Amino acid sequence: MNKTDLINNISTKSGLTKKDVESVLNGFLGEITDALASGDKVQLIGFGTFETRKRSGRTGRNPQTGNEIVIPESIVPAFKAGNKLKEAVK
Repeated sequence: MNKTDLINNISTKSGLTKKDVESVLNGFLGEITDALASGDKVQLIGFGTFETRKRSGRTGRNPQTGNEIVIPESIVPAFKAGNKLKEAVK
């Protein structure tokens, strides 16, 4: 399912227009992005938690040359599924 499919499904089930659903969805995703960018986490009880995690630096290899390269540490977004979501997927 892609974003367009999601908007269509929510619009059908809720009776809202596709434009309204798209606006809400974009706002929702924007708020999650802003929270993660500022170092906060977003917890939706039963669904899951969006957070950032620190990935430590490591050495890797350039696939074209085979030379070792240093990959610096970074902060990456992560999602941890909640219990209700895990149960629904089983």
